[in-house]
Amino acid sequence: MIEGGRVPGLPGQPAFTLHRREPSPLPILVAVPHAGRAYPKAVLGNLRDAQASSLRLEDRFIDHVALGIARATGADLLLAHAPRAVIDLNRSPEDVDWGMVERDPDGEGASAMGGGRGELSARARSGLGLVPRRLPGVGELWRRRLTLREVQGRIDCVHAPYHGALAQRLEEIRARWGVALLVDLHSMPPLSVRGGFVAPQIVVGDRFGASCHGAIVAATFAHLARLGREAAHNRPYAGGYVLDRHAGPRKGIHAVQLEIDRTCYLDADLRELGEGLDRLVEDLAALVRLQAAVVTDLARPRADDGWALAAQ
Repeated sequence: MIEGGRVPGLPGQPAFTLHRREPSPLPILVAVPHAGRAYPKAVLGNLRDAQASSLRLEDRFIDHVALGIARATGADLLLAHAPRAVIDLNRSPEDVDWGMVERDPDGEGASAMGGGRGELSARARSGLGLVPRRLPGVGELWRRRLTLREVQGRIDCVHAPYHGALAQRLEEIRARWGVALLVDLHSMPPLSVRGGFVAPQIVVGDRFGASCHGAIVAATFAHLARLGREAAHNRPYAGGYVLDRHAGPRKGIHAVQLEIDRTCYLDADLRELGEGLDRLVEDLAALVRLQAAVVTDLARPRADDGWALAAQ
């Protein structure tokens, strides 16, 4: 296990841990960016409603699912401990809502980070930018604005080292296997039933075909169907910054996002672990093993397939 980064305001608390085996037994890295629960006191004190806001922002206990998958399969696991309330690891460093950042005492403002000019990104405008600002039904999250130093410190201590470790480990896996698959694991509130269709338990995101080979997605849906797990493709979650930054299918690095309905593994109140945890871990571990077989096959050289890459 390798620890990296640090959570500002919590001395000695790593921002993430990387669980890996050498040599890697599978060409897969499972990453969990939104399960962190290491809250600095200053962050909790600045939240208007710390309990409600933190619960809404977290992918509640999805780390337990990920750890179960890693133990069952041997897949590498990158697990964030810094909470989303501190910084959202599935957002670009440019997705800052500069309206929530005040000038530092030395007079420097957002322009020192290259921000504060032009229009905000769609994610920042929604209130769920690099540092979340507001939530539907909750409103503004913070009692005071952040300083530029706070934002930059979170990028330097959490965001940059997390993504650096993610990129490095994917490259190491690709170097060993000729190919790598990133499984970016999230959880979601239950989706509403629309048009008489059953709400999906799992949403598979591949940036509308841009982040991974279609064979991986096809095998994923076939497996979920065999398990009786209703699944949707890219809607309402197609994947975010993690897939945009790290996926490079033609270079042998594929990435897929999995959003899991929290009712699959939490209790009825969606607060504590529930009876469905063990079955979900078993189902997803079987999925990861299948994905590993499909991804490994992509590394075999074929003259008729521009996606397949020989090991270099």
